[in-house]
Amino acid sequence: MKIAVLSRAPQSYSTQRLRAAAQQRGHTVKVLNTLRFAIDLTADAPDLFFRGKQLSDYDAILPRIGNSITYFGTAVVRQFEQMDVYTPNTANGISSARDKLRANQILSRHNIAMPPTAFVRNRADVRPAIERVGGAPVVIKLLEGTQGIGVILAPQVKVAEAIIETLHSTKQNVLIQKFISESRGRDIRALVVGDRVVAAMRRVADGDEFRSNVHRGGRVEPVSLDPVYEQTAVRSAQIMGLRVAGVDMLESDAGPLVMEVNSSPGLQGIEAATELDVAGAIIDYIANQVAFPDIDVRQRLSVSTGYGVAELSVHTNADQVGMKLGDLGLWDRDITVLTLHRGTNVIPNPRKHVVLEAEDRLLCFGKLEEMRSMIPEKRRRRPRVRRLPKEPLGE
Repeated sequence: MKIAVLSRAPQSYSTQRLRAAAQQRGHTVKVLNTLRFAIDLTADAPDLFFRGKQLSDYDAILPRIGNSITYFGTAVVRQFEQMDVYTPNTANGISSARDKLRANQILSRHNIAMPPTAFVRNRADVRPAIERVGGAPVVIKLLEGTQGIGVILAPQVKVAEAIIETLHSTKQNVLIQKFISESRGRDIRALVVGDRVVAAMRRVADGDEFRSNVHRGGRVEPVSLDPVYEQTAVRSAQIMGLRVAGVDMLESDAGPLVMEVNSSPGLQGIEAATELDVAGAIIDYIANQVAFPDIDVRQRLSVSTGYGVAELSVHTNADQVGMKLGDLGLWDRDITVLTLHRGTNVIPNPRKHVVLEAEDRLLCFGKLEEMRSMIPEKRRRRPRVRRLPKEPLGE
């Protein structure tokens, strides 16, 4: 296998370990500076140039995209995807994970437990937002912060308001998050590769510091995860579209609370803490996937005219509650049920004898018009385009 590690830091521990692990397994590996690529959109087929020359063929890439070059880096990854080069982390996955607000929105939609969080912009909305997440103390996070930078603990409401007002005045966007007191100074980092956690460590802050990041002086120790923590980490990474990710979780009284899903997790701390070959596990996974890669089902199945992927919800008072899936007549209408989502559980390729429950969600592929007709309360007559008023701007 010929693999490229996209990295601007060829001498960093993570990059060196990935290169060494690939070489030890007999693969050809190159470390390529992400910023030296040029995307060619003029040819008949998608192509890339590196250092002014046409890029040779690669079987897979492993993106290590830094925060400062997210836009260009994900554009390069997207071009590799167009060229059918395998990547464990897609451009969309990297972009979504890098935006803390977007990541919170995606994870909350899929019932992933997180610390109560709010996002506001108007000064008048700050105090109500603090009250909604549970009151002071609160954690204030910059959306673009990394390695614990831009994370502030505000002990009182007035202090929080002053900090947020100051950050807003400098055009910074911030999240307001509940402070989980029982996990102060500690969190879990789970390294997800594919559909399993290959290593996990607990990070413990130094002294009175509440941030446990290694870059803030925190220490690390290996940890054996409970199944619920492992399941939460794997689901979070997969929901974000990442097959290699570091998932940070708080240990709360209510169970794991996901703080962040990192698309380019560092390997030094977790390999040192666990003494496990995490880099090797990543390379092995990529090698197994090159011949039989995962695909973005929504994207691939939405290219046929009139066909697409849609999610049908079974509401509490719907007639479908208690019916068997086969009794809905979906297959007769050229609609295939891909998965059934029930709470936090996912049932792939559900059988026709499955009995539907309230709040079930069916991910389906088929004729869009037929699927729209399954939601009668949302059907509306096609609006008629009216003539422009004589005075379109009013008084």
